[in-house]
Amino acid sequence: MGMPKVYNTYFLAIVSTIGGMLFGFDISSMSAIVGTDQYLNYFNNPHGVTQGAIGSSLAAGSVLGAIMAGPISDKYGRRDSIAFACLWWIIGTAVQVSTKGVGQLIAGRILNGVCVGITSSQVPVYLAEIAKKDVRGKIVVIQQLAIEFGILVMYFIGYGCSFIGDKNSTASFRTAWGIQFVPAFCLLIGIPFLPRSPRWLAKVGRNEEAFSILAKIQSGGDKSDPQVIAEWEEITTTLAAERAAVRGWRKFFINGMWRRTFAGASVQAWQQLSGANVMVYYMVYVFAMAGLHGNINLISSGIQYALFIAFSVGTFFFIDYTGRRPLLIYGAIGMGVCHFVVGGVLGRYGTYTPEGVDGNLNVLITLGPGPASHTVIAFSYLLIIVYALTLAPVAWVYAAEVWSLETRAYGMAIASIANWLFNFALGLFVPPAFHNITWKTFIIFGVLCFGAAAQAFVSYPETARKSLEEIEEMFRDGALRPWQTKVGSSRLEEHIAAVKDQQRKGGIDLFEEKGGRLTGEKDQNISEVKV
Repeated sequence: MGMPKVYNTYFLAIVSTIGGMLFGFDISSMSAIVGTDQYLNYFNNPHGVTQGAIGSSLAAGSVLGAIMAGPISDKYGRRDSIAFACLWWIIGTAVQVSTKGVGQLIAGRILNGVCVGITSSQVPVYLAEIAKKDVRGKIVVIQQLAIEFGILVMYFIGYGCSFIGDKNSTASFRTAWGIQFVPAFCLLIGIPFLPRSPRWLAKVGRNEEAFSILAKIQSGGDKSDPQVIAEWEEITTTLAAERAAVRGWRKFFINGMWRRTFAGASVQAWQQLSGANVMVYYMVYVFAMAGLHGNINLISSGIQYALFIAFSVGTFFFIDYTGRRPLLIYGAIGMGVCHFVVGGVLGRYGTYTPEGVDGNLNVLITLGPGPASHTVIAFSYLLIIVYALTLAPVAWVYAAEVWSLETRAYGMAIASIANWLFNFALGLFVPPAFHNITWKTFIIFGVLCFGAAAQAFVSYPETARKSLEEIEEMFRDGALRPWQTKVGSSRLEEHIAAVKDQQRKGGIDLFEEKGGRLTGEKDQNISEVKV
């Protein structure tokens, strides 16, 4: 694309993470609608498996999108794969807006899901590959902030649209779903201004372009900057070693790679198994159990989305200093406690209502006004706060960091598949679970949260403030145990110091430009990546 490019990493993150906003839009375009009279009347009060199928159809499409994402991203690049995803969103939204019944609604959400599957896997890859190691966590967290911003904005758009027409009108939800076109077109307009990932360019042999973009992103175009030189040498040396290794799917499991595959996929699975999306998708059901009804329920449910984004902003400022491990471990424990409290209070004080609370057959247990109701509401909010500070952003950051350059596109696709498979399963499971085992649903998620904390402790080494190439070594045989690792202590700093020393002595030839090519005496060390 012949458009001028912008190389400020925060601008790149804001534009590319509009893909995350699409995900947020689709989540709350349903959560604000599912309890309205218009939706219940038009779709014949869907409940149980039917509502589960509607809710989980986005995740089903996202699995398909994540499967497609790896080969598309490796062949055409991270940036162009995001543009390709937008086309699916536009088609899916058109199908949704024109829906004639449950089947067409599910089909539209599946098509939207293909877009979300691609963007949710490849936007973090793009961000991780362009960001400096010291701010990589912040940059990738912007993806989560975009998701939450989309959720918040779309929820209140949906709430506002619920007042359009009478209870038999379809204009309310059609208008809300139609607004989903807006972020997709904004993303398509912004993509031409994004440079390609320098690591992807190096992977496909476009080394001069890769080095030039790396310099523009990291140092304003200064190709003699020691950090640019040191990072480029790490990229090319690591890439050469990877290309000399085994090909095919075996590369995801040999020489310690299975640890990265397991870590990347499991951290995404635990993000879903933590049960936070029970609140995100079905908070109106949970608050109906807590005794809230009508507009009070909708407004109270919307408050959680404001809390979600407010506390995720906090994560932006400390994630690169606290590290990933503490947030994953203590976040899961905190969420587990919240689930136990909510489930315990509902089980102890809830009243069984077989005809459905307010006629909604997804909600068969409720509380009267009083301390029990307030406790459920408070701990539901607290669960979202803990999730926003920990697993919600950190799972995406960690999954984007653990892969090697040769495996990152496919690897992040594998991680996203794990996320969306469990998202689909839980979206399908939760409405029937609320119908059949009511409060015990929360106890199940509480137990799973403690399982997530245990695995994080024994399986996830600390990756904060380390170069992507250095992280690879942390998963190899003989590396430090995960609980022995800590934030920082990056080898790249030593490499940068060595480059500065060489520059002072006038002996850095590797990255000297000659005749439009990058050349130098160290080329024999990176023979697979001739520069």
